[in-house]
Amino acid sequence: MELISKVIDVFLHLDKYLGTMISNYGAWSYGLLFLIIFFETGLVVTPFLPGDSILFAAGAFAALGYLDIYIIIGMLIIAAILGDTLNYHIGKYFGAKAFSNEKSRIFKKEYLDKTQSFYDKHGGKTIILARFIPIIRTFAPFVAGIGNMGYMKFISYNAVGGVVWVTIFTLMGYFFGNLPSVKENFSVVIFGIIFISILPGVIQYFKHKVEVKEN
Repeated sequence: MELISKVIDVFLHLDKYLGTMISNYGAWSYGLLFLIIFFETGLVVTPFLPGDSILFAAGAFAALGYLDIYIIIGMLIIAAILGDTLNYHIGKYFGAKAFSNEKSRIFKKEYLDKTQSFYDKHGGKTIILARFIPIIRTFAPFVAGIGNMGYMKFISYNAVGGVVWVTIFTLMGYFFGNLPSVKENFSVVIFGIIFISILPGVIQYFKHKVEVKEN
């Protein structure tokens, strides 16, 4: 419960935490931001780390001159691509064993089957679309590694998704993050970003429920 409370507090006051980090660590902040994005996309056990929101906040601080927007975008694109690549290889070499335990609360076989079905329906673009859906963003490359998607096909979609995702959210923060209305309601904006990010997944969930009932 304490961890959950801490995570929620970070989301609510992301501007404060990031500002403190930049103030305390200076140029090392680039490395810390790199690690946050890398771990959020690269390890299935850390889907709770802020992804969309940290990109937006980093862009907002870059607009204020605390960070270099070009370095931020370049570094975080690399972090996102490397993170998905690591996740893919973890899934490829260890994923089957992870899902072999029927009592596991995290690696349930039904999750694998549903995700594989989604891949079969939407193809490689799943890797790109997943970038914009928290949690799914972390599991998609892992499941791709378990499935039949070849590495060359995966890396192409991975690169496109990483570039588009990082660029869009960082530039949103850069151009809009410091507007008075946004700064005064920063936590509301962050939750709005999270809501918009998970909306496609919610729509897909209810669409699937309707299809199941019709069949």
